[in-house]
Amino acid sequence: MIDRATIDRIMDAANIVDVVSEYVTLKKSGANYKGLCPFHNERTPSFYVSPARGICKCFSCGKGGNPVGFVMEQEQMTYPEALRWLAKKYNIEIHERELSNEEKEAESKRESMFIVNEWAADYFEELLHHHEDGRAFGMPYFRSRGIRDDIVKKFRLGYDLRNGYALPQKALSKGYKEEFLLETGICYKRENDGKVVDRFAGRVMFPWIAMSGKVVGFGGRKLDQATKGVQQKYVNSPDSEIYHKEKQLYGIFQAKKAIARENCVYMVEGYTDVISMHQCGLENVVANSGTALSVHQIRMLHRFTSNIVLLYDGDEAGIHAAMRGTDMLLEEGMNVKVLLLPDGDDPDSFARKHSAEDFRQYIEDHKADFIQFKSDLLLRGVTDPIKRSEAINSIVKSVSVIPDQIVRATYLTDCSHRLGINEATLISTMNKMIRGEKEQKAKEARREADREYSMKDVSQDAAASHAGVPAPLRPATPMQQASMVENMLVKMIIRHGDEVIYENLETEDGEKINLTVAQYVDYDFGTDGLSFATPIYNKVLEEAVEGSGKEGFKAADYFTRHPDVAISNLAAEMVLDPVQLSKSLQMQKEDGALRNQVEHLVLDFRMDYVEERLRELQREISLSVNDTGRMMQLMAEYKEMQVTRNKMAKLLGSNIIV
Repeated sequence: MIDRATIDRIMDAANIVDVVSEYVTLKKSGANYKGLCPFHNERTPSFYVSPARGICKCFSCGKGGNPVGFVMEQEQMTYPEALRWLAKKYNIEIHERELSNEEKEAESKRESMFIVNEWAADYFEELLHHHEDGRAFGMPYFRSRGIRDDIVKKFRLGYDLRNGYALPQKALSKGYKEEFLLETGICYKRENDGKVVDRFAGRVMFPWIAMSGKVVGFGGRKLDQATKGVQQKYVNSPDSEIYHKEKQLYGIFQAKKAIARENCVYMVEGYTDVISMHQCGLENVVANSGTALSVHQIRMLHRFTSNIVLLYDGDEAGIHAAMRGTDMLLEEGMNVKVLLLPDGDDPDSFARKHSAEDFRQYIEDHKADFIQFKSDLLLRGVTDPIKRSEAINSIVKSVSVIPDQIVRATYLTDCSHRLGINEATLISTMNKMIRGEKEQKAKEARREADREYSMKDVSQDAAASHAGVPAPLRPATPMQQASMVENMLVKMIIRHGDEVIYENLETEDGEKINLTVAQYVDYDFGTDGLSFATPIYNKVLEEAVEGSGKEGFKAADYFTRHPDVAISNLAAEMVLDPVQLSKSLQMQKEDGALRNQVEHLVLDFRMDYVEERLRELQREISLSVNDTGRMMQLMAEYKEMQVTRNKMAKLLGSNIIV
């Protein structure tokens, strides 16, 4: 593992303007530089680079970050790979941190599994190209599918001998441990005699290569002459420490740059679909290989693009595959199109019969958005009012999971025109679905909170109420969502978290202390056990508080250079402004202005929490009409919360009439 000191040297040496200039033509713009974004097509520059902050950001697509984050995004590298890329560029020697015994053991096991997989991939390739059985049985299979030699090498395709003992014997003779042959799933141990046997014997081999370029698993296919009467033509590696099928996509390593370049990904079902489309010239394609799409896979793709085309054959299995992933893709904010190929064709056979330009044109001409796809599928020939109603509800349900309100509204307008249903009716139906889903989640969150709400807490609240003191705010539940106030408060912590806003405060022990922005927010939250709804925001606050006690700590510099890419990207977004005012137009900082802003934002945050809790209590009261004891408890809390809200409103400068 690269040690922290080496990472700091890399970050100190990496000049953001120098790094970005390798990919983007930059022009000076005030204190910053700007150019055309390398991550999406644009005609007007919206990509800004700040040499003072050491960060870049596109104010159109949102991508950017520090030098490491930029290289990760541009070259589709992992964090360690990007650090090594920069270290090589600036001639910095990499020093590895000494790992703990536990870390060494886990790292050693994982690395050993990767090494065994890499050896096995080389072994299968060698057999395919140079062993007589590989040339006689394996290569003819790929030739029969029309796969060229360069594509065979690109995807590291191979062949495994029919002798199930040959691979383990070869591996053991080379010094590879039986433990890792079994852990990776390349081999298994027979129960009857305990012998180690090759799982893929007699099959052509398709290595699964992760985004990092490492071989994580394998798929093996029975040869055509061996598939008669065999239901399972393919065998895949079992789940292991380094391979989980629901977290991998076949072809992602070969496709990642093309996906980012084209800003679109084609999703197909099988290995040969991916390979044939690559050979045809369409490289932005991956396969989930027969498993249902998972959130992990979708989020992996979302790093490169928001646009996906589900490309399946038009039989019943293809239709089912297209249907089952649509809502999950929409919920993750993907723009979904669907294309079912003509009967008798799958992406593999279609690609072998068409050029890349013809195939791409066919996709453009025939792809349908999910509404059109669902409408054609569910409503074709349907005259029964009940079945038609169910189909329309299914379509509206899909629209309801889309996170972007404007996109949802656009789709509903489209639905209204397509289906001949009044738009107001569709909006009302969708809102009921959204409210129902939110209420269900709120109930689940409340039930979880109630389980943790001990009798001691109840008695404390009752005592506070009897004394005429507003009930304390309880810790935020999962239902509390990130808000504009949260974003503004975290922005303040990232930009000014190290700045002192209270000086010489006297503690109960008579000690004099100073409080920074981060320390003040943390102290205020701690009095009532509050926290941000977004986990990464809590991490930012925690680290800003920790850093405030260290000499030389500057929050903005620290977070923009953070080793967690998510945090450094967040910081880049929050510290870089698209418009730089001249000094004459900039507002002069007044004494106490920063403290007033922070105090006001913290109070706004508390007000948001109280308002949300009041709304939740109203819902719970309406659901507790048959439980008098529970209703009285809720109404008492509601009244206390109203008192708290009104006091806060006065502090914020407004009055609320109850």
